[in-house]
Amino acid sequence: MPGHAGHDGNMTLKEKKQEVIEEFSMYDEWLDRYEYLIELGKALEPYPEEEKTEEKLIKGCQSRVWLDYALEDGKLYFRADSDAIITKGIISLLISVYSGRTPAEIAADDFGFIDQIGLRENLSPTRANGLVSMIDTIRTTAENYGREE
Repeated sequence: MPGHAGHDGNMTLKEKKQEVIEEFSMYDEWLDRYEYLIELGKALEPYPEEEKTEEKLIKGCQSRVWLDYALEDGKLYFRADSDAIITKGIISLLISVYSGRTPAEIAADDFGFIDQIGLRENLSPTRANGLVSMIDTIRTTAENYGREE
């Protein structure tokens, strides 16, 4: 999937997470942060309708979230979509951070920046569970590829 959004060339994972934390800290109100998430979701590349298949659905999400990935030059690239606007923003945020990283790098990450931006505690319980499912799916994908190397 060349030409995909997500990776800012040579920004490290740590730098990218720090950038996200700083972007979120610019908004005092959670309402504004939701708006920001919605904008992120709108910026996602269009996801082909014909690829919205059962096996690409993330289990454990209340809304439907499709996640697809490809390994290219040793790096994982993700694509996703959701039928719910906030959820789409959340998966977009995760992809922007983790797409274009090596499986080992993703598998070793603690995804702690999610808590640093206060995302988990500001979501409804069902959305928070969905967030955990998204993180687990990204991590498991990376671990599975990591084992094959």
